[in-house]
Amino acid sequence: MGRPDTGKAKKSGIRRLFSWKKLLGTFVVSCLLGMGALYVVYLMVPVPTANAEATMQSNIYKYANGKILARTGEINREIVGLDKIPQKVQQAFVAAENKSFYKDNGVDIKGTTRAAWSTLTGKGKQGGSTITQQYVKNYYLSQDQTATRKLKEMVIAIKVDENMTKNEILAGYMNTSYYGRSAYGVQAAARSYYGVDASRLTTAQGAYLAALLQAPNQYDWTAANATGRKLVEARWNYVLDNMVEEGWLSSSERAGMKFPVPQKPRPLPGMEGQTGYIVEAANQELMRQGVSEEDIKAGGWTITLNIDEKKQKALVAAVDEELESKLDRKGDEKHAVVQAGATSVDPKTGAVVAMYGGVGATEHWISNATRRDYQPASTFKPIVLASAIENHAKTQDGRHIGLGTVYDGTSKRPVVGSDIPFAPENEDDDDYGPVTVQRATNSSINSVYAQMIVDVGPDKVKRTALALGMKDGKDFPEAPAISLGVMNASTLDMAGVYATLDNHGKRVSPALVKSAEHRDRTVRTPNPLGGQVITREAADTATKAMTGVVRSGSGTRAAGDYAAAGKTGTSENNRSAWFVGYTPELVTAVALFGEDAKGNQVTLTNTINPGRANGGRTPARIWGEYTTRALNGGSDARFDLETDGTDAAEPDPDPTATTEAPEEPTEEPTTASPSTTSAPTTEPATTPPTRTSDPATTPPTPTGEPTTDEPSPPPSIDPPDGGGGTDPEPGGDGTGRPVRPTAQRQ
Repeated sequence: MGRPDTGKAKKSGIRRLFSWKKLLGTFVVSCLLGMGALYVVYLMVPVPTANAEATMQSNIYKYANGKILARTGEINREIVGLDKIPQKVQQAFVAAENKSFYKDNGVDIKGTTRAAWSTLTGKGKQGGSTITQQYVKNYYLSQDQTATRKLKEMVIAIKVDENMTKNEILAGYMNTSYYGRSAYGVQAAARSYYGVDASRLTTAQGAYLAALLQAPNQYDWTAANATGRKLVEARWNYVLDNMVEEGWLSSSERAGMKFPVPQKPRPLPGMEGQTGYIVEAANQELMRQGVSEEDIKAGGWTITLNIDEKKQKALVAAVDEELESKLDRKGDEKHAVVQAGATSVDPKTGAVVAMYGGVGATEHWISNATRRDYQPASTFKPIVLASAIENHAKTQDGRHIGLGTVYDGTSKRPVVGSDIPFAPENEDDDDYGPVTVQRATNSSINSVYAQMIVDVGPDKVKRTALALGMKDGKDFPEAPAISLGVMNASTLDMAGVYATLDNHGKRVSPALVKSAEHRDRTVRTPNPLGGQVITREAADTATKAMTGVVRSGSGTRAAGDYAAAGKTGTSENNRSAWFVGYTPELVTAVALFGEDAKGNQVTLTNTINPGRANGGRTPARIWGEYTTRALNGGSDARFDLETDGTDAAEPDPDPTATTEAPEEPTEEPTTASPSTTSAPTTEPATTPPTRTSDPATTPPTPTGEPTTDEPSPPPSIDPPDGGGGTDPEPGGDGTGRPVRPTAQRQ
């Protein structure tokens, strides 16, 4: 008999195994285990430090007018605060990437799970990350597409959302994202695509940049094909439609928008040409003001310079026209040694408005504008004169020193009154005999200034030089030889010294940096203008003397349609040649240096012209050409000089004088012992008549008769390029502006 049928079917083994109770229990346990695992992961995964690349920024260097001069750094990024980004541009990014950004907790579980599954199954990368997750990926993690990285991204995003505000996260996202064209961050992108700062982006432009993030290279309008352009325009429309949907943009605003076609890509400003020199000089100035080299290299600085774009171009053009166009650097070894440097300063503000460092920072990395290893030569002589006036100095025979004071201009004449024997040779060993200080300045007579510094006291002269802005050093002894400029100086140094003279004795410390701002700090730049360091009388007397140099002395090639004062200089062995001068509006120091391929100092003789390369030749021409360009052809500004009125005007010139300027002497001091048969110190053969009129403010009236008060200098042979000459010529309109028979700049 079989067992009676009870009417109930028996459960199979499988049904017993997968009963709903067991399934539910398994599910609950699995969830608990999963949640526990996630919690453990949450506890174990810390928020890491930012990756190095995410914090790297570029430094932006701007001209005074705000135009970008250069951008430095490995990453083209400048981090800006959210307050510098228009609100609708911010909203465009949210509309493009994560409409629920302001409401979510930093993650999109569904999207992240979908993306992770696609990665695991080999279907390729998928979107789905929130703005917070993308920020975490950019700032803390890598761009690797792995499930592990996705899990870390999600956990860190939750923690970041708990500890940062939404605005901080959005700012971080916009500043770390890549936009194509080597642009990282919205500021670099705004400049690259639209040529504006992020603060000036329109809503339409912001929507395009937000659309770019999905596929930066594919969506670059200028590089995209027809299909790519359709895609990016569709993406742009999608962003704006989402903004309308979220209430961030009105329908009428949306309807009036047209696609903002971006500008074509432009190469990033590099370090070629003068840019590298200027950037390095700016960095050095910032370091002197307390910014560390490490801080500068870290980036993030916006540095506005005092460089005037127009004047900078004018200076480069002047050097090209008067020097580089005449050299064959590759084909002629003699030409290859010629180096040029220049610095131009506004004496009213102290701003460095132009700087020339050499043939190019990528070719000759030492800046000839700021290097301080060559002698300034006779450009130091006006400092000796200013010190004489400042200290009310007298000659050895008790006469007050002024422009009309007569000295003995005999070459190799031993100085009197010094414990250190000194008898410098004049250029070409020329003897000038009794000569006024004005004439000695015009012709740069070494023997006169050698005696003058002894009369004043080398220690006092050095004190004046340092007060004016020269730098001290082992090569700057308190000795008669410094009258010939045997210390070292840069064109930046000399421009500052002469700017102080131009500013009537009030200190001018040239400043290249106008402002330096970082998101974490702002550098307070010192005021370039200081107090009175020498009397106005001393400064103005030096200026008056130097107007004669340009009007009728060794610097006539610098003359133009402007009032000018200046001084030439040619150093020992002709290793450097200088012209430093100024108008009432602009001070510029120009120098040529001889330097071989190994960096050794060499002579400039027979390089740019046959014979000596004097400061009154090419440097003066460069100075004149630049000044004419910088002043738009000329200027009516005049020097306002105040002197004591006791300086006699220089004697009327010899009617036989040529209108060419004499070349200035080289500074080759000799240490020969004084001769027992030498002439008296400063005793003149005759004393010129004293006039109370100031030749810098009241023009002299020529008598037409040769003067007997001062013998004419010995004749000299005209140099090959038309220089040379003997006596200075008459002229001047009373304010330093030259009036000459013919305008020459040879």
